[in-house]
Amino acid sequence: MYLGISSSLSHTTPEDWAAKHKSLGLKTVNFPVDCTAGEEKIMAYKNAADAAGLTIAEVGIWRNTLAADLSERQHWIDYAVEQLKMADRIGARCCVNVVGTPYGPRWDGGYRENFSEELWTMAVRMIQEIIDRAAPARTKFSIESMPWMIPSSPDEYLRLMEEVDRPAFGAHLDVVNMITSPDRYFFNDSFLEECFTKLKGRICSCHLKDINLKQEYTFQLEECASGKGTLDLEFYARLASAEDPQMPMIIEHLTTDEEYLESVKYVRERLGC
Repeated sequence: MYLGISSSLSHTTPEDWAAKHKSLGLKTVNFPVDCTAGEEKIMAYKNAADAAGLTIAEVGIWRNTLAADLSERQHWIDYAVEQLKMADRIGARCCVNVVGTPYGPRWDGGYRENFSEELWTMAVRMIQEIIDRAAPARTKFSIESMPWMIPSSPDEYLRLMEEVDRPAFGAHLDVVNMITSPDRYFFNDSFLEECFTKLKGRICSCHLKDINLKQEYTFQLEECASGKGTLDLEFYARLASAEDPQMPMIIEHLTTDEEYLESVKYVRERLGC
């Protein structure tokens, strides 16, 4: 596994950015600028990562490509196409988004209709359009697994990949996002194995965090930093490394640079990476 973080850390230049990640013992990075930054700046960050021996794990989209307003939806699909083109130019492993939703005020929120056949049809067509227009040669387009929209299970991911039917569509695995039941929580080792078995050969990047059961009724789970929950981190790392020795494992959803530094230190000591 190649450890990385979702934060770009406070930095002054592309070289400073790469050096700070390298000094932490990280081997991969999330790209810190988007397609609107201009080619000179984009290539400066790409070259800095290359010079430091850092792979580029992810280019993020994080926009609602299924927005209810059709002009907004097309705007963000166009943006996703440009992000995927940029990701391919810089040799990123994947360009990632969540599937999005037209069914409520929160673009990544949970709504019953997120699991409707209408949503499935829209999602498949949207993913196909992005991949077909961008035509990536090296980079996979991927949809992050989620708790309340597709794909929320490895079986849903397999269905999505089958219906999209594009070689450039890869799996972005966020196991914690899919731990939404007592069975998956208490037997997360079995769920981890299910994910990696069913998605074998298709996973291009993973998120690394933890999950904890709150004591209040009813069943409430909270995402937390690695080591503050019950996820079998060692097993997760072994499965990811068996899938690909260079598999990105990206620590995310912390607040400050200091929290990221603390988490990197903890993970490296615990996993020996």
